[in-house]
Amino acid sequence: MYKIIEKYSLAPQIEYARIKAPMISKNAEPGQFLIVVACEKSERIPLTIADFDREEESVSIVFQKMGKGTHKIADFAAGDSFHAVLGPQGNPTEIEGEKHIVMIGGGIGVAPVYPIARKFHENGVHVTSIIGYRGKDFLFWDDKLKAVSDEMIITTNDGSVGHKGFVTDVLKQMIEDKKPIDRVIAIGPPIMMKAVADVTRPHGIATTVSLNSLMVCGMGMCGACRVTVGGETKFTCMDGPEFDAHKVDFEELMQRLGMYKSEEKDMLDEYQGEDNE
Repeated sequence: MYKIIEKYSLAPQIEYARIKAPMISKNAEPGQFLIVVACEKSERIPLTIADFDREEESVSIVFQKMGKGTHKIADFAAGDSFHAVLGPQGNPTEIEGEKHIVMIGGGIGVAPVYPIARKFHENGVHVTSIIGYRGKDFLFWDDKLKAVSDEMIITTNDGSVGHKGFVTDVLKQMIEDKKPIDRVIAIGPPIMMKAVADVTRPHGIATTVSLNSLMVCGMGMCGACRVTVGGETKFTCMDGPEFDAHKVDFEELMQRLGMYKSEEKDMLDEYQGEDNE
């Protein structure tokens, strides 16, 4: 059992939980993920590590309430315990000698961007963070990103905070201004990551994305998390979750992510109906 130390809402439909996990926190690195099993018979939910503290022996997750699984996790409170937490899974982010890194986070993707930005910042890399939200009501962790960034730019779709527009608008301007960029790391909705890749590709700027493909076992056995990268089939859980953005087949990824939307809606409706009985 994994006890929840802290649990609260960050923004509409976005939840935070800090979990007591001595062995996981000891080995966790930025870029990796966990698999959370709320109850004994619950589904396995993959969630990127949003933070970890080796001294407090804790790991943190930030997730969006979407389907039955994430709603069930959100129903837990501080003091409760998850049935199981598996991790750290996947390959950590590597520093490859960069001097200037641009971190891009969109919506819920801002959370996993934080520990990666912190790692680069601690290693003396110049970090520019571009983070995008739907509006000011959805803002979270901007203060945490600012603390580990040399420069931080906020964008909102409606212009209620920061730059009105998208993260790619700011990235395009940086490129036009010929600001030094050794690599871009983008985490967020697939359509956003694809847009970032489309911006950087013509300029030959190395770009990394963290994929949130469908996942079941999380250990490379079921094949559910397969993605096509550079024309080859890769497993997100074992080969990723980070990949070269210019080689990812985003059209296939987005199509596969939408395969079970009707079933997910039916399961969520059933779960919420049980709560109302």
